Amino acid sequence: MNLHDLSPAPGSRRKPKRLGIGIGSGHGKTAGKGHKGQKARSGRSVSPYFEGGQMPLSRRIPKRGFSNFRFSANYQTVNVKDLEAKFDAGAVITPSELHLHRLVQDPESPVKILGDGDLSRSFTVRANAFSASAKNKIEGAGGKAEVI
Repeated sequence: MNLHDLSPAPGSRRKPKRLGIGIGSGHGKTAGKGHKGQKARSGRSVSPYFEGGQMPLSRRIPKRGFSNFRFSANYQTVNVKDLEAKFDAGAVITPSELHLHRLVQDPESPVKILGDGDLSRSFTVRANAFSASAKNKIEGAGGKAEVI
């Protein structure tokens, strides 16, 4: 087999739509853009909130109150049953270890351990937060729950 023998599977690559190639093609004249106007011009892009120059709805409506959402801590959560499944007895579990075992996506973001499931092995778990039930289960199995 050589490089020049390779070709895509039949039907896997569709030919591009050829616009503006005569009236018989069905895509001639205006090339599927309709007649005139902002959306028929080149480089057309109108944001979904643009209302033709009219004051947009998001600016017409009065704003009230305060939201604390952007200041809240967004924890990545892990249940104790997942720790039981992925780690051996006596393991020291940190956010980076959880990331290696694909239990959290980002080792730098805060991690909270939740109490769903049962523990039969003892672990030393280091996380940013623990639910009360998770802490009881970890310590009940002879492990330690350490807040980072």
